[in-house]
Amino acid sequence: MRSKKIAITIDPDVLAKLDRLVGDERFPSRSSAIQEAVAEKLSRMDRNRLARECAKLDPKFEQELAEEGLAADFKAWPDY
Repeated sequence: MRSKKIAITIDPDVLAKLDRLVGDERFPSRSSAIQEAVAEKLSRMDRNRLARECAKLDPKFEQELAEEGLAADFKAWPDY
């Protein structure tokens, strides 16, 4: 995928920390460090959203729904 160039404004203290990480070769460049940080943040936000949606589910209802199809099929299962 082709990258896009953007301009950002960043706090001087955050930039100094970022430059130290690049200087310590923990990242090859400012750009790669920022790209990784943004990707990680977006991923974390997606996981949190999924967790919030899952918390809305009713476990009893979900269990009943999961077992709904099993009741009819269970009789057709061979005995072991």
